[in-house]
Amino acid sequence: MSVLALQLAGPLQAWGSTARFARRTTESAPTKSGVIGLLAAAQGLERDADLSALAALRFGVRIDQQGTRIRDFQTAHHADTGAAMPVSDRYYLADSVFVAALEGADALIEKLHQALRVPQYLPYLGRRSCPPSRPLDLGVHRDTDLEGVLTQEPWRASEWYQKRRWRELTVELPVLMDAISDTSGALVGDTMRDQPVSFDPRHRRYALRTVHTTTVTVANLHARRSPGERGIPAHDPTSLLEDA
Repeated sequence: MSVLALQLAGPLQAWGSTARFARRTTESAPTKSGVIGLLAAAQGLERDADLSALAALRFGVRIDQQGTRIRDFQTAHHADTGAAMPVSDRYYLADSVFVAALEGADALIEKLHQALRVPQYLPYLGRRSCPPSRPLDLGVHRDTDLEGVLTQEPWRASEWYQKRRWRELTVELPVLMDAISDTSGALVGDTMRDQPVSFDPRHRRYALRTVHTTTVTVANLHARRSPGERGIPAHDPTSLLEDA
């Protein structure tokens, strides 16, 4: 088994799982259907292609930089008739950064990795208006599993964001993963309807997925250590008075 890691960062992202009609919401983290759609586009798959192999990959995402949820109020007119289209509310995540990972058979993961490096269709972060601002490819890992990659991958938040938490040598980051069965065979976690079945625009279909939420601890390379930790003697202006 191998794990493909991706960096999802951009000015705007939108990962909807319940978005319908004129109200287009976004989840707080990338959905499995959205990331599978990105990889399917990179492979050049048609909308009605069989997604069973991609949907079977185990998926996880780490929230490195939560960002801010914003609302965009949109109006439009029909290109041919000029008639007003329904007014829509569209929600986005601004300045967010995520690390996503997919675990599966070596051959399929390597195929997806090559497609990601030379995509047939341009990737976007949930919607076409959301291009990535950094390289997506974080490489293929063959000596660990999904949990290991999401734990070992360096903190990918923006430098300014990491520096804001300069007092913390380590930070805890939320992780959402496909749940695995416990000893009783049950899946424990929350459910989301973002397991892709078909992207056919005539009848898009999504199944329920059980999501396990946890946290991992990563190092903050921009933390400022105290003088004692850096090997610098702490300054005590009263030390001379005590000697006297």
